[in-house]
Amino acid sequence: MLPALAFPYHDPNGTMLPHLETILPDLKAHFGRAWVCPPPDTRQNAAVMGFLAADDFFIILPIDQPLPVGAHFKHLYLNAALAADPDEIMHLAYIDRLAFALQGNYREQFLADVDALTREDVPLIFQRSAAAWATHPRNYARLESFVTQTGEILFGKTLDYAWCHFVSRAEELREVMPKVTHPGLSMVAEMVLHTQHHIQTREVDWLAWEDPFIHRRDAAELKAERENNVREYEVRLSYCLPMVDALTRFAMNGKG
Repeated sequence: MLPALAFPYHDPNGTMLPHLETILPDLKAHFGRAWVCPPPDTRQNAAVMGFLAADDFFIILPIDQPLPVGAHFKHLYLNAALAADPDEIMHLAYIDRLAFALQGNYREQFLADVDALTREDVPLIFQRSAAAWATHPRNYARLESFVTQTGEILFGKTLDYAWCHFVSRAEELREVMPKVTHPGLSMVAEMVLHTQHHIQTREVDWLAWEDPFIHRRDAAELKAERENNVREYEVRLSYCLPMVDALTRFAMNGKG
C-alpha cells in the first residue's frame, strides 16, 4: 500500500494551483491519496476547488468557518486518520514544501526518502539538515532552534518541534490528536511531545527554505530582507514561545 498524504490547502488566490498541477504526477506515483483541507476562503476559488473535486486522488475535508491554524490542522489530521486504514502510513506536509522539493534539484532524494519508509520507521520527523537550515533567514533558524535546544535540555532529545514533514501510522495519529490542545501553530510541537518517547528522525536537505522559489525572488535578497524585518521575529515568536511553554509544562507534569 502506498502511503497517504495530508496537507492543509490555504490558497484563496490560486497561487499554489500551478505548482500542484505540476507535481501531481509525482504525488500520484508515490502516494495512494491525499487528504486536503481547504478553508472557506479557498473554497470560494472555483478553479482550485474544481481541480481538487475532479480528481479522486484528493479527499476533501472542508471546514465551514475560519479556524485558528492549529484547530484547522487538528481537524485535518484527526479526521484523515480516522478515515484511513489503521496501519496506513500518513505523511503530514505542506504544499509549498512539497512543490519546492519536487520541482528542483531535490526531487530524486525526496522521492527516495518517501519510498524507503516502512512501518518500522515511523513515527518520524524529516528534520532540516544543517545545509537546509543555512538557507533560512537567521532569525527564523535561531528562534526555532531555541525550541529544539529547550527540548534537548528538558528531554535529552534533538527534535524539530516546529516540523515541516511528519510521518505516522494512522492508528497512532488517532491516539495523539485528541491530546493536542493548542489552537495555534504550536500544536505541532504537542504532536511531537506525545510521540517523542519513540519517534525517529532523519535530516534532509530537501527541507531547504522554500519561499524564494514559491515567491520567485532572489534567495539572498529575500533572506536579507526577512532578517532585517521585525515582522519576521513577530511571526516566529508567535508560535515558538507557546512551544517552549508547552515543552516546559510537559516536563513539569512528569511526561518527559
